[in-house]
Amino acid sequence: MRGGDASEYARTEEAMTVFHDRVDAGRRLAQRLGKRLGASGDEDVVVLGLPRGGVPVAFEVARLLHAPLDVIVIRKLGVPHQPELAMGAVGEGGVGVLNERVVRFAGVSDAVLESVRRRERAELDERVERFRGDRSRVPVTGRTAVVVDDGVATGATARAACQVARAQGADRVILAVPVGSPDSIAGLRRVADEVVCLQEPEFFQAVGEWYEEFSQTPDHEVVELLGRAARTDPG
Repeated sequence: MRGGDASEYARTEEAMTVFHDRVDAGRRLAQRLGKRLGASGDEDVVVLGLPRGGVPVAFEVARLLHAPLDVIVIRKLGVPHQPELAMGAVGEGGVGVLNERVVRFAGVSDAVLESVRRRERAELDERVERFRGDRSRVPVTGRTAVVVDDGVATGATARAACQVARAQGADRVILAVPVGSPDSIAGLRRVADEVVCLQEPEFFQAVGEWYEEFSQTPDHEVVELLGRAARTDPG
């Protein structure tokens, strides 16, 4: 590496901030969103956390914005024999999005597509019941949906979540994350109405490297945070 490149690398890394944990990241993200949206409630906002790791971040955002908190549970529809390639996604309320170009390219028949849909919807229903219990889904129709995750690597999950939130009737979709890959964030700006990302490190490798503590978020923590938010929901 040339001297100038090394110096530039050092300056770039020095400018980046490592979050202590998801709570710390959520509070910093909430401050940025509060300035953008206004904590006075001039927008009808609902905060949607992506389980599991996005929920502790979303909890802090919802708390500062005095907005209701919910999860946005999605399941990506993977191409058979190549599940990492998403051909769409399904969400609650029977909504779904489909990338017909991928379906055609992969030669997926209607019967196979429907089989994948049924399997993923069954998994989605199980996860919804696990996280939310008997509480109803917070409606997003006509509202500003703030989709929150703990970070963005490839952007595939965040992209699907934004598309599902819009399909569920959100009037405006904002993606909010503490950290993300610059290339992925650029692509997500074509999907969401607005993307709020605190930092986009030039030398991004993984979300976890930007946290001091990045252990897995257990299911019971998601359930607890959603319950706490529901008990304090002003609406």
